[in-house]
Amino acid sequence: MKTQPRELQKLSFSQLPPRLSERLLAGAKLSEPRSRARCCSPRGKWGVWVRGATQSTSRMEGEPSDSSLFFRGIQNRSQEKVKLRKRKSALYLSPQNSRGRRGDLLGENIYLVLFTIALRICNCFLVQTSFVPDEYWQSLEVAHHMVFDYGYLTWEWTERLRGYTYPLIFASMYKILHLLGKDSVQLLIWIPRLAQALLSAIADLRLYSLMKQLENQQVARWVFFCQLCSWFTWYCCTRTLTNTMETVLTIIALFYYPLEGSKSTNSVKYSSLVALAFIIRPTAVILWIPLLFRHFWQEQRKSDLILHQFLPVGFVTLSWSLIIDRMFFGQWTLVQYNFLKFNVLQNLGTFYGSHPWHWYFSQGFPVVLGTHLPFFIHGCFLAPKRYRILLVTVLWTLLVYSMLSHKEFRFIYPVLPFCMVFCGYSLNHLKTWKKSALSFLFLSNMLFALYTGLVHQRGTLDVMTHIQELCYNNPNKSATSVFVMMPCHSTPFYSHVHYPVPMRFLQCPPDLTGKSQYLDEADIFYQNPLSWLYEEFHNNSTLPTYLIIFSILEEEISTFLISRNYERTAVFFHTHLPEGRTGSHIYVYEQKLKGKLQKMKF
Repeated sequence: MKTQPRELQKLSFSQLPPRLSERLLAGAKLSEPRSRARCCSPRGKWGVWVRGATQSTSRMEGEPSDSSLFFRGIQNRSQEKVKLRKRKSALYLSPQNSRGRRGDLLGENIYLVLFTIALRICNCFLVQTSFVPDEYWQSLEVAHHMVFDYGYLTWEWTERLRGYTYPLIFASMYKILHLLGKDSVQLLIWIPRLAQALLSAIADLRLYSLMKQLENQQVARWVFFCQLCSWFTWYCCTRTLTNTMETVLTIIALFYYPLEGSKSTNSVKYSSLVALAFIIRPTAVILWIPLLFRHFWQEQRKSDLILHQFLPVGFVTLSWSLIIDRMFFGQWTLVQYNFLKFNVLQNLGTFYGSHPWHWYFSQGFPVVLGTHLPFFIHGCFLAPKRYRILLVTVLWTLLVYSMLSHKEFRFIYPVLPFCMVFCGYSLNHLKTWKKSALSFLFLSNMLFALYTGLVHQRGTLDVMTHIQELCYNNPNKSATSVFVMMPCHSTPFYSHVHYPVPMRFLQCPPDLTGKSQYLDEADIFYQNPLSWLYEEFHNNSTLPTYLIIFSILEEEISTFLISRNYERTAVFFHTHLPEGRTGSHIYVYEQKLKGKLQKMKF
């Protein structure tokens, strides 16, 4: 009696190990040359149907076929628990484990981290010029005064427009060096800058990591390349400017900001960094207004975001700032309000210069971007829609700062990393001339970076090094005094001399009383330098030992120099582009009159 044909049997590949699936397919091909196997079940999952093979005429009618026995064994084995071999290839690792295996530092390859740090340290030592007075007078000079109890604090500190949070970082370094007995001038100058270089390297790596999350490693590399070879970043990222710290905090905060596609989102971390940037430089909030508004708009649990994240973070950081300033000012002071009131609400920064409203668009932004500008414009058209918030932030910041009369290049430095995202996207999509574009970007930026870092405006630092050596080598130190007759705050002060020698400079505080036709000491001096000198130093006993002037002033006061027995003892190159009260060289004159005690008038 013939047996009935076997029922249709289904084996799913998802239930079988890979090797068993391969054997099953091989067995099906051997048993049925004209394969009766079918794929694609009605539910869309792959499966294999195998009908039992028909008995051969040479076989006995009741004998089961070899193929049916084979598949019966496979089916029984598939019902058992199968232990799969654990894959060790990087292709099978989760992103978290993959990052942990590839890098041991900051979530990146340790060689990339070390390269970035080494580059920024090299960057630090290849910047030996001055940029703006604030890199000394709002950080190092304040820190020196905090630790060593002598120095000079500018009018911003007497009017409580600046907070002590940022100088406290460097004061801590100075205090450690002082306790160790290693507070030499060179260490006081370079340790803070090396610390700033290290923070900038961390920010560079965070920008690279963010772009890997948002795009891929290739795009991230191009953004990283643009960031590292930017001449203005090279020029500023190792300086002790509040703008530099603001930029560092902005990049790291962006790493934790909830951008579409980001895997490192953390509202508490990014809001804490934004709050710290605001404490250090209150105008940092301008850049973050569009980003904070977007986060609030897209957040579903808005009350939780405000009450449990933003408000606690803001309360803690602001309380910290108030306590620090209370310790050093001696009274409760909200310096952030004073700063915004002076610079934004009252717009009194115009005392230090004003520019037309379009200056950032016509000069400031193109100069800061440099040869990255065409790639930035190209990238704006290519970048996906999710990057529009970054472009809106750049335009918003430029527009707000354009409404303020006093403008400087460094004010828009924090938006530069945002622009590098678009530049990197442009380079990634270049099909032709890519090598030429890369060579052009690298060479043009490095030439400009090396010139501005090693040549342009270096005289003001060189002359203070010379004064420091004179003070330490002069056997009659108590009689040594210095008068800097240059535009106010042209040079650093005690942080670069580190010796309590009497020093003086032409002061230029703004008028806070509302007087009309107000002139500061520097303005009065430059109206008639010769007359001012004869009136100020009518008695030879009050003459300073050393006079420091720009070369442009020498001819005008030569009569005074000769009559008071001053001789030029040192010349320092400053700039190839002298303008206004700034000369191409700096001259040091020494008073050669002997036998009289020389004291400074302060």
